[in-house]
Amino acid sequence: MNKVCRWVPEQGVGLEHLELRETEQGLLAAGMVIGSRYASSYGLFYEIELARDWTVRQVRLASPDGARLLLSADGAGRWFDADGQPLPALDGCIDVDISASCFTNTIPIRRLGEGLRQRQLIDVAFIRIPGMSVEKAEQAYTMAGAPDRYRYEGVSSHFEAMLKVDADGFVIDYPQLFKRIA
Repeated sequence: MNKVCRWVPEQGVGLEHLELRETEQGLLAAGMVIGSRYASSYGLFYEIELARDWTVRQVRLASPDGARLLLSADGAGRWFDADGQPLPALDGCIDVDISASCFTNTIPIRRLGEGLRQRQLIDVAFIRIPGMSVEKAEQAYTMAGAPDRYRYEGVSSHFEAMLKVDADGFVIDYPQLFKRIA
């Protein structure tokens, strides 16, 4: 699967550009996000390596100010820092959620597939932008009737939204947060 998508935030200003391409090992999502919201400006380049089953294997982030973050995962809920040291605070997380990225919602939608006909509680490695702080967060996804609608719940943050996606599971509309423009 090769795909290019762009999203704009519904609040503040900004743009996310994503290029997804197949690799020998799976998929590589390369993107950049720039924006300003809540009196904070941010810029971010990201690469997410995914296995063919959409499990996260590596996350690389870089900001224009030189800050960097590298996380690796074994696909079974264990995460490691740039030096290969275990990150037990993220144990059980299979997916990653970058707060400034709309794309990262696609990862659990694709990975869980038909399993989303029933509510699926998941733990994610949540990366807050700006700042690149990482914490474990509980989320839930459920297919909401039609195959292009998913209920997203940020269980940890008490937030809920109805996502509209395309046939490949990429978000078209994320009310109050993102809208796809290409």
